[in-house]
Amino acid sequence: MSILSEAWAIIPAFASNDSWEINQALRTQGAWVFGSILLLLGSMFVLWLYKRVPLLDKHLERTIMVYSYLLIAAIIFVEVFRRFAMNQQVPWSTTVPPLLFMIMAWYGCAYNVRLRTHLSFAEFRTMMPRLGQMITLALDAVLWFGFCVIVFTATMRVTALSATNFQIVSGTDNVMLWWFLVTIPVAFVLMSARVLENLLEDIARYKSGEPLIKQAIIGEEPA
Repeated sequence: MSILSEAWAIIPAFASNDSWEINQALRTQGAWVFGSILLLLGSMFVLWLYKRVPLLDKHLERTIMVYSYLLIAAIIFVEVFRRFAMNQQVPWSTTVPPLLFMIMAWYGCAYNVRLRTHLSFAEFRTMMPRLGQMITLALDAVLWFGFCVIVFTATMRVTALSATNFQIVSGTDNVMLWWFLVTIPVAFVLMSARVLENLLEDIARYKSGEPLIKQAIIGEEPA
């Protein structure tokens, strides 16, 4: 079976809503083609949604980050108090916070891609000619999107495998682990949307003659 055929076979597997079939379909090499196309389409849809609903563009990732952090803090605070004051502790209090931290970290990464607070060598790039700056920014977009494809496809496989094995979160009776794991590929759809958003802005700035390289500041609002 060719890679394209394997990629196409993933669509009916998802349509079946059967975790075993989805897991089997994603184990093929066609998953990389399917993942790349799905990620691109998903990021384009998210980018379109951001343009239509500016509130999401500004607050989506930050809201997820803040509420994840508050849930982590609340669980730890309450359970530490209960452990030392009442000699009681729910079993999942040590397993759910790391999963929430995972969510906070990846959605925070997506937001910081938008802010360009990743390693960008801004001081070095400002000394480059304008065309060189645009080439390096385009290279950033290609590398980030490639990274998103790898993690998006790999975590889809992990999520499907977890669902197939009916893995539950340790310390719980019926909370499925894949409910948390599925947030990772979603986070990378948002991240790839930010990559495209930055690239489109860079192209527009290049055509208009505006400065391309700006010093990124953690916590600063995107332009």
